[in-house]
Amino acid sequence: MNAATIDLLHRAIGDPDTQWSLGTFGAIAEFSRDRDEPVILRQSGDAVSAVTARGGIAIRHDPRNRALASESITRSGWNQRIALCLPEADGAMGARAVLTELGADGAALRASDRDSILFDLGLGAPHADFCVRIGDPDTATELRRHAGRAVFETGNPAMRLILAANPHRVFISRLGRIEVYQPIPPATGRSPEGPHTHVLPKLLKSGRTHPATEPIPGGWVPCAHLYPPHPARDGLGEARPFDPARHDAFQSDIARFGNPEFLAIKRRVQDAIAAQQPPSAMPGDRHGRAGIRIALRQLKAAGHVSPVLQSWLQDFDPAGLETEADEADLHHD
Repeated sequence: MNAATIDLLHRAIGDPDTQWSLGTFGAIAEFSRDRDEPVILRQSGDAVSAVTARGGIAIRHDPRNRALASESITRSGWNQRIALCLPEADGAMGARAVLTELGADGAALRASDRDSILFDLGLGAPHADFCVRIGDPDTATELRRHAGRAVFETGNPAMRLILAANPHRVFISRLGRIEVYQPIPPATGRSPEGPHTHVLPKLLKSGRTHPATEPIPGGWVPCAHLYPPHPARDGLGEARPFDPARHDAFQSDIARFGNPEFLAIKRRVQDAIAAQQPPSAMPGDRHGRAGIRIALRQLKAAGHVSPVLQSWLQDFDPAGLETEADEADLHHD
C-alpha cells in the first residue's frame, strides 16, 4: 500500500461524513457515524479504526491493497465509492458453507467483547466471513448443537436462536472488520440509521463478490469499501443542494485511484460541452457509456444550463433530464 492510500484511509476515518461497508453481493455490513457522536478514533502507521456505541470499523494497511475509485449510474443520479481490493488469493477467507464456531473473538474492537464467541454463519463468500458474536453462554451452547448445518436449511432453528439473541454482527475480511452493536430489526422493520447489516439469501446465490456495475479488475476482490461524501445526496441518500467541494474532492480521488480511460471519457464529454460541440460518437462499452451519462448528470447537478447539454442528455441519457429524487441506495447498486 503506497503513501497515497494510507493518506486516503487516514482522511476517511477522520471524516464523519464518510461511510464504509464490508461484505459481498447479498451480505454487507455498513458503518457510519454522526458528526456529534462520541467516537474513539485511531490512526497509526499500520491501521485505522473508529468505534462508537453503535458499532465500529477497523482497516489494516496492507502493501498489496489496491484502492479503486469508481462511479456508477443510479435511476436518476450516480453513486461513488472507493473499493479496497486484494488479489483473489491474498483476499481469501474461510468460505465456510455451514455454521461454524470460531472461538473467542480476540480481535474484537472493544476489550469487553474479546471473551465472547464468534460463530461464522457459513454464507460461503470467498473473501469475507459473516459472523455473529455471542456473549451469553447458554445461547452459545444452543448454537453449538447446530454447528455443521447450513443456517438457512429447512428446519434449522439456528437463525431463530440468533434473531432472539440479537448478538453483535461481525463481518471480517483480510483488510479488517465491521462490528454492529445495534439490534437486528424485525423482518417487517427497516434497518436502523448508523451501523447495520443486510443478508439477502437470494442475492448471495449469485456468487458475485460485487455488483456488475462496479469495475473491479479480474483476479481481484473488494475487501472493504468507503463512500466519501456525495455532492448531491446526504448520508441517508436524500437529495441535497449540490456541493462543489465534495464533487471536486471525489474527482481528485478518481484521478488518483480510478480508471484512466473512464476519467478520459468524462473529460472528453465535459470539454465538448464547454466548447459548445453537438453530441458525437463516444466509446460503446458498458463502463464507457456509464461515464458519458455520469459526466452529463454531474454537469446538470452542478447547475450547468445550455442547449448543448440538453442535446447531449437527450441523445445519451434521457433519464438524466428528469428532476425527481433518486430512490437508489447510494451503497447498493
